Amino acid sequence: MSIDWSAPWFGPVAEAGRAVQAALAQGVPLPDALNRHAAGPLIAVAQSDLPEGVAYEAFIADTGRVPTRENTHDLFNGLIWHRFPASKRQLNRLQSQAIAADGVGAVRGPLRDAITLFDENAALLRAPEPLWRALLARDWSALFVEWRHAWADARLVPFGHALLEKLAQPYKSITAHVFAVPVPESLGDELAAWDAWLAEQLDAPRLRAKPFTPLPVLGVPGWWGANADPAFYADATVFRPPREGRAA
Repeated sequence: MSIDWSAPWFGPVAEAGRAVQAALAQGVPLPDALNRHAAGPLIAVAQSDLPEGVAYEAFIADTGRVPTRENTHDLFNGLIWHRFPASKRQLNRLQSQAIAADGVGAVRGPLRDAITLFDENAALLRAPEPLWRALLARDWSALFVEWRHAWADARLVPFGHALLEKLAQPYKSITAHVFAVPVPESLGDELAAWDAWLAEQLDAPRLRAKPFTPLPVLGVPGWWGANADPAFYADATVFRPPREGRAA
């Protein structure tokens, strides 16, 4: 897949992503390419290293190694392990504890469902209060038109590796699950600080409550040229109003 690493949503992983993709072009296996260019304590291994019958999450918890397939999905998973190692370890810890307690089973249950959703599709947001109010209310006009100028003081960072994979071939309806806990302004733009903060926020009770709010990410000012026209946000199939009876 051709990946435009200059796209704004790839900013946090672009440098490593370019280096890994260059290594892949030279025939280096993805786990080796990730390990060679890791910015964190990732030890990627081939998918074949995962023993038959052993849960993926339990294997990572027991060995500290991440089974990695030769595909774009696992490329982005590895890049997020590089960028947010403490948070990825905490999510894995919670998953493996739930598996140890309840088994794998046909149904994951609310905690494992929420962890999976976070791992695959979450985004983190540091933003002024008016943007948060509008986002939680799903007031898209206020969020993207009335308060558009306030995005200059905001930062949205995709965390979910499936979200990043979708953004490699962007389309209007791509929607992130924003973690509904604001990233503190005091953390600035240093993502290592974001990672340490996030790892402390992720616990079982909070995740069971599914603390997410949807955000169509291509609505973010500066992320997609077409959204310079306010009519972009009039598409109710993407920028959906709150369901009737839903608390804002």
